[in-house]
Amino acid sequence: PIKFGEIIGILNKQFIEEAEKVKVLPDLKPGDIIELRMQRPNKRRLSLFKGIIIAKHKSGVHTTIRVRRIIAGVGVEITFPIYSPRIKEIKVIRHKKVRRAKLYYLKYKLPRFSTFK
Repeated sequence: PIKFGEIIGILNKQFIEEAEKVKVLPDLKPGDIIELRMQRPNKRRLSLFKGIIIAKHKSGVHTTIRVRRIIAGVGVEITFPIYSPRIKEIKVIRHKKVRRAKLYYLKYKLPRFSTFK
């Protein structure tokens, strides 16, 4: 008999393989500065979000990244599911060397520490 957990694991692997055929995903790590193009519901144009990855949660199909950006002096964090069909392209602009897996300390630093050029 096959266990339920094994079936879910097999389905996760199949879905990830199919998603990687449609779009190429770069190797994403905390500290990377990325440019993400996504399509909003009921709209044709692609919106651009550029920021630094402060966290990555791995859970198969439901893998998410949390991206932080400073907009008009206010820190904005958005969590994106990587394998979502709304995300059209993820491009890594620059790798920053970090020593932690989660960069939540950037929330409490001055804006210049979490910005980029």
